[in-house]
Amino acid sequence: MASVSLTNLDLATPFLGLNLSSRLNGVKGRPFRALFRSPRCVLDTPYEGNVTKFSRIRVWDPYKRLGVSTAASEEEIWSARNFLLQQYSGHERSEESIEAAFEKILMASFQHRKKTKINLKTRLKKQVEESPPWFKNLLNFVELPPTDVIFRRLFLFAFMGGWSIMNSAEGGPAFQVAVSLAACIYFLNEKTKTVARASIIGLGSLVAGWVCGSLIVPSIPSFLLQPTWSLELLTSLVVYVFLFLSCTFLK
Repeated sequence: MASVSLTNLDLATPFLGLNLSSRLNGVKGRPFRALFRSPRCVLDTPYEGNVTKFSRIRVWDPYKRLGVSTAASEEEIWSARNFLLQQYSGHERSEESIEAAFEKILMASFQHRKKTKINLKTRLKKQVEESPPWFKNLLNFVELPPTDVIFRRLFLFAFMGGWSIMNSAEGGPAFQVAVSLAACIYFLNEKTKTVARASIIGLGSLVAGWVCGSLIVPSIPSFLLQPTWSLELLTSLVVYVFLFLSCTFLK
């Protein structure tokens, strides 16, 4: 084995030779890797060390943690959450705390709405059960059809009303009222399966709408009406409402 002798080295200064000898002698007493230390850089700093920390991270109340009141609207809560997330972006614990408070508020709001809806249904059901017998018998003639059926029939009678208004200067709405009555009887016949009963209900709705329109229209201030709108036209608009209600919600 080849050996290296350090006695013949011509060192520039005694201090340098002493320093080198002490370093080489230290190799025998400790591992060689201790002589070399890796350079430190920015990546060696702890994670999130220089990021601003959320001051209310340990506040238990979610409203106080977000800095909003209990009566704050949903838009205000969203704004507070987005502002805090943007302000403390990069600090993981702060972001988790803000998101947790926001989720708690949303969950509490959802449960409150659900509870209120259930209570409303319970109250309505209780009021119906405690109502007089004649009111219960009246409810037996009413039904709630699907939403698409309601909107289709509403569009039909609204079209008839608009048609009547557009032709108000040319003539009366007799034709539109006749078409609306025929449509009402047709829809009622689909449910009752009896043309006679459907015709009676349809004609009754026509008469009731005309009587109510004759009583309501004269009480409307004239400045709210167009000069070309006659009493017959306005009464027909009330008739369309009665025909729509009868063919849509009556059994």
